[in-house]
Amino acid sequence: MSGPDRSPQHPMDLTASVRQLLRRTIEAYADSPQAAGWLQHHLDRFGEPLRVAIAGKVKAGKSTLLNALVGEQIAPTDAGECTRVVTWYQDAPSPKVRMFPRNGPPRPLTITRHRGALSFDLQGVPVEQVDRLLVDWPSQSLRTTNLIDTPGIGSLSADTSARASAFLTPDDSPSPADAVVYLMRHLHAGDVRFLEAFHDRGVARATPVNTIAVLSRADEIGVGRLDALTSARRIARRYRGDEKLRGLCQTVVAVAGLLAESARTMRQDEFTALSELAALPRADVESMLLSADRFGRTELDRPDGDTRVALLERFGLFGVRLGTTLIRQGVTDSSALTAELIRRSGLDELRTVLANQFAERRDLLKSRSALLAIDLVLTREPRPSAAPLRAEVERILAGAHEFVELRTLSALRGGAVTFSPDAAEDAERLLGGDGGSPAARLGLAPGTEPGDLHAAAREALSRWKRRAESPLTGRSSADAARVVVRSCEGILATSAPYR
Repeated sequence: MSGPDRSPQHPMDLTASVRQLLRRTIEAYADSPQAAGWLQHHLDRFGEPLRVAIAGKVKAGKSTLLNALVGEQIAPTDAGECTRVVTWYQDAPSPKVRMFPRNGPPRPLTITRHRGALSFDLQGVPVEQVDRLLVDWPSQSLRTTNLIDTPGIGSLSADTSARASAFLTPDDSPSPADAVVYLMRHLHAGDVRFLEAFHDRGVARATPVNTIAVLSRADEIGVGRLDALTSARRIARRYRGDEKLRGLCQTVVAVAGLLAESARTMRQDEFTALSELAALPRADVESMLLSADRFGRTELDRPDGDTRVALLERFGLFGVRLGTTLIRQGVTDSSALTAELIRRSGLDELRTVLANQFAERRDLLKSRSALLAIDLVLTREPRPSAAPLRAEVERILAGAHEFVELRTLSALRGGAVTFSPDAAEDAERLLGGDGGSPAARLGLAPGTEPGDLHAAAREALSRWKRRAESPLTGRSSADAARVVVRSCEGILATSAPYR
């Protein structure tokens, strides 16, 4: 199979229908510049990269994770004024930062670097008067996805927290973001309230399709021990099984954001300093790592105190401990150490989830955003001539199998529909819960031969037909089984060995 993966339900068909509906609605509201402009904006969004917002409470590690995903220190991570503003990051030929005041034209900002990280000066403009910042940055990682760094939810500054909530969960319009990565240090009631608030109003109701939760700062869970990430992954698995959380987000991933950022941006002098520490007696290094103060103050020629303090700021106690251990075990160059630290940080797992859950669903997520926009216009400016448009919105929602899948997946994860544990896991996977490609839906490795995909899809179809037609299957479960059957038929259509 070649070319971009379209998933078994052909999202291009849905996209074409939604774009056509957008054009019809723009024509119907040509006499309303505000409505027509809003709809044209959403039509243009189909040609833009996916918009993914990074959200969470203050100090959850949002900017640090963004830097890790991009592979450069472009998001300020200190508690300065820029972290209190919604900041967009997009790929561009050359670096540039623009500030968009609430009143007035955009203006360029000067970019400076402080200790390797970018810093922006708002030129005396109060944060309250800034709508957003737009950072252009040449980056392969930003070519398919625009990342949006949001202020901390639940900030001591009510104004800062309100800016984040207004962007992510506006009262009277859909969020500008197509999807959200929500960071949390532990699962608190406030996290659940936000995830509940982020659910769409009106379109594809109560679906967690556009939200991923990240157990951030995962290395702190084990107080910097070498097994900290193992403990964090165990907690993430437990959260994934939480009935409440399963109905609010796609999955939960544990990531040590600071380790991931530092590994992706590691310099040769930092590798040298870690190597010098690894050459010391292990007991001496472990004694130094009992506390940050002890690590910086211990009398040692190489690496000197200033170097160790800088190393600690960049990697944390856990990162220093893990880095020196890996070097001691035979990792002999900076590239190999970088790769191993990234793998252990959980960043690779997160990037895989983002690719499977967001990138593969790009067209579907943008179609959802567009339908929300149409629904908003039809609700705000009702008119008799728009009745056929309203009917078309309902027809797409009811008839598009992509949305039926999402509702069924949400019902399964939320407990509204029940199967045996094995059958429920099978159903979620076939519905696209682990990714939209035929291989992911069938639980097979990427690159599996079409003939093997086809055989597995036929077996899955037969299995779920029997369940759907069984008199022992309850009505709601039978309805869900029939949705799975249709998904299997879609997989068969795209995995035929002689297409």
